[in-house]
Amino acid sequence: MKHLISMRDIGKDEIISILKESEKMEKLLNKKKPLKILEGKILATVFFEPSTRTRLSFETAMKRLGGDVITMTDVKTASTAKGESLIDTIRVLSGYSDIIVLRHPNEGAARLASEYSSVPIINAGDGSNQHPTQTLLDLYTINREIGKIDNIKIAFVGDLKYSRTVHSLVYALTLFDGVKLYFISPKDLEMPKDITEDLKAKGIEFYKSNCIQDLKNLDVNVLYVTRIQKERFPDPNEYERVKGSYRITKDLVEDKNFIIMHPLPRVDEIDYTVDMLEQAKYFKQSFYGIPVRMAILKKLLEEE
Repeated sequence: MKHLISMRDIGKDEIISILKESEKMEKLLNKKKPLKILEGKILATVFFEPSTRTRLSFETAMKRLGGDVITMTDVKTASTAKGESLIDTIRVLSGYSDIIVLRHPNEGAARLASEYSSVPIINAGDGSNQHPTQTLLDLYTINREIGKIDNIKIAFVGDLKYSRTVHSLVYALTLFDGVKLYFISPKDLEMPKDITEDLKAKGIEFYKSNCIQDLKNLDVNVLYVTRIQKERFPDPNEYERVKGSYRITKDLVEDKNFIIMHPLPRVDEIDYTVDMLEQAKYFKQSFYGIPVRMAILKKLLEEE
């Protein structure tokens, strides 16, 4: 694994290997002792879109491993504002660092960067396409909180059309046995047809609904909620039609046995009263991003 661009590039065995390594990293984290595993290594975080959790958890992960970080987050003050191409930016930064984490609004940007970089590239989100490290921490969360990934039933709620976290996770789940998927979204934000056709071809069970109240009748292990992403809508009127329409409230979920996950940030799609429920795991999920990204950084730099 030279780069981490898409969940389609790695198989089940490699996923399980990363999850096992993440368990080791979590145990090391809990000891709260300085580590020197990646001492002398430099991570470059290059973000052409806003980020809190992904960027800071990667930077935290690198520092916990004993490495250092350089960062580019404001494109207005970088040479891209002068017209420098992504290719040239990556060529320069691969001379300054040992590994690069890239977020970009254009689908395929991370793949393009990997073709010109002399160091590993990690895709931290390319438009509405893929977000593989989020998927790995989602799988880690499911495994830690439920104790398995095979044979789980998971309901996805919200924006399933533009959510790269959902697209990545759905593909990864198809690698595991006996998984059942439930897609609940507004009509205009349903899972893309190419993904549902792929699921059909693989014989994966899935069900679609446009009614949030259907959650009351579902027997699932995981409820995965996504915000409706205003920034992804080409037509503002399309966003106005669906904003706030799929909201998780306490009365909707408090008697359920499933865990509740969300990649964050949250806007108004989960009521704050839900945070107090035992099922709410989204802040724990966010923390799990650190050991998982520690494992990914270690794996890529050791295999370089």
